[in-house]
Amino acid sequence: MLNILNAIEQITPTRTLNLFYIILDSVFIVAFMILLFVKKRYITAIFSLLMGILYVIVDFGGFYLLSHTREIYFIVDGAKVLQGPLNTFLVLFWMSMSYGITNGAFIWLALNKDKYTVHFALSIFIWWICCPMLAKAMPDSLTIITTRTTNAYHWIMAVFLVVGYGFIIVKDILFSKDMKNCVKTLLYLNLIGFLVQFGWEFALFVSGIRPANEMSLQTMIVNSLVETNMGMPYFYYIHKFIMGRKNEDLSAVSHVSE
Repeated sequence: MLNILNAIEQITPTRTLNLFYIILDSVFIVAFMILLFVKKRYITAIFSLLMGILYVIVDFGGFYLLSHTREIYFIVDGAKVLQGPLNTFLVLFWMSMSYGITNGAFIWLALNKDKYTVHFALSIFIWWICCPMLAKAMPDSLTIITTRTTNAYHWIMAVFLVVGYGFIIVKDILFSKDMKNCVKTLLYLNLIGFLVQFGWEFALFVSGIRPANEMSLQTMIVNSLVETNMGMPYFYYIHKFIMGRKNEDLSAVSHVSE
């Protein structure tokens, strides 16, 4: 058991990518947002943008400024050069907005049970797989390495996960009369939370962005089970509150009296 805990504490998610990857991915994110607006998924688009901003705050504000667990390096003349706050912010702004927007869109569409959920999800996953291949086909450009240690804050994520799901479980046990539907909801929330992070972690691994080493499996499993999943109970209630009042096109929900 101690070996497992030690392994979790030693997880250091690392990514190696080039400047063309960032440029190509930025174009995809803009196109993705335009498609959401074209299909009048306005609330999904707004939620996705807010998720991106939240990721920036957590990654730069929390991981970099407060806990000092995030580092960005540029490869200059074959050497790793640690970057200062400005370049760190620029890289983390792109990375946080990219994953925040795509994760947010998948979560909201899945909670909506939108008819285009699979289409948008597949477009994201296929892009995550293909973008590194396209970037490698470009001329040599600046190589960027990002690292993040997790032992300083995974316990905080665990608290959010326990409180969120614990609230739903206790509420269901004490007050719900439709346990079958409650179980479906709990499993569905876990499935969304796991898949959105696992798709991202798996794509990073198979594309070579995330290095293959003795910690690769632990990183993929632990991050997938905890990091996005911890927010699902809170997103669930935010979704219920907003969608009970607004449609996706921002028109008011009409409540027909019986």
